[in-house]
Amino acid sequence: QVQLVESGGGLVPAGGSLRLSCAASGRAFSSYAMGWFRQAPGKEREFVAAISWGGSSSYYPDSVKGRFTISRDDAKKTVYLQMNSLKPGNTAVYYCAADLRGWGSGPNEYEYWGQGTQVTVSS
Repeated sequence: QVQLVESGGGLVPAGGSLRLSCAASGRAFSSYAMGWFRQAPGKEREFVAAISWGGSSSYYPDSVKGRFTISRDDAKKTVYLQMNSLKPGNTAVYYCAADLRGWGSGPNEYEYWGQGTQVTVSS
């Protein structure tokens, strides 16, 4: 089992950058695939990025590709989401998620979730 706590959200102007962190506690963090999702008010939870156990592979939807980067530091039990060139449409609560089975793009593919961190991009 793993517990996840996100941090690093806040208010940023359009075109700005933020780096989100997700700190994990529990055992065998390096065995978990990790993902980031976001959810805006009235919308479904949306896939943002995923990284494999070990960090050798990652993937993104087209909406964030080239602007967002996911990374992990297994020694610190932390996964990061670097977000550049932010847009007002990126405003949402951002969640990190973990799973032992694989690294998919659907929320139901992840067993463990953090509480989320708010990101607000002003125009």
